[in-house]
Amino acid sequence: MSLGPFAIAALVPPLNLVPLGLLGTGLAAFTRWRRAGLALAGAALVGLLLLALPITGGLLIASLERDLPLVPPADDPPRAIVVLAAEVEHGRLYPPAAGADQTDLGPLTLLRLRAAAALARRTGLPVLVSGGKPPTGTVSLAALMAESLRDDFGIPARWREDQSEDTWENAADSAAILKRAGIGSVYVVTHAWHMRRAMIAFRAAGLRATAAPVLLDRSPTGIFSDFAPRLTGWRMSFYALHEWIGCLYYAWRR
Repeated sequence: MSLGPFAIAALVPPLNLVPLGLLGTGLAAFTRWRRAGLALAGAALVGLLLLALPITGGLLIASLERDLPLVPPADDPPRAIVVLAAEVEHGRLYPPAAGADQTDLGPLTLLRLRAAAALARRTGLPVLVSGGKPPTGTVSLAALMAESLRDDFGIPARWREDQSEDTWENAADSAAILKRAGIGSVYVVTHAWHMRRAMIAFRAAGLRATAAPVLLDRSPTGIFSDFAPRLTGWRMSFYALHEWIGCLYYAWRR
């Protein structure tokens, strides 16, 4: 079972630094633990600032992308491609006369599909799309992915895994499908910052997995703009810390 949004907010910086800062401010203003409160609020503020720096997020992302298994094993080459779902977008169809709510694939998922399609054309391998139903949707991500893969990229999906709720279940449920087809070695397509956790899950599921990332991120070079706080810095830091916490949990879980 995947963690809910409140559990993620409580566990993963920088989101959890905001309530910590408010708690420290309250302790300093309304209790006798003024110094402790000021220290807590100050630490939260410094943490928010550091995690907003692109160099911090970039270094954290780079640490996830080291030593990925990018070269297929010569003795057991991949025989299928597994592409993992990411996010969805919710909205209304246009023109407004259509009037129906719609769930569609988000940009991260589309990037993964594009990479999987390119890999499928290059290798001729069949594709498995993996993703269950979003909380507010009635159609699985795997169904949306298969449709997009066919219509937008001209590649049919041979298998659909449409029950999983997280990366661990992506791997376990995909492995069950592929093993019935006699396949034990695969390419896994996802973002590079998500790949380390995916590799742990696929190996635990008994598949031999080769990383096929959408792209490898640019490591920060220490230029001036890397030290200017940005919203993208928080986003990179959140992705990276979320993944490292997930890697630790998966390593313990297996």
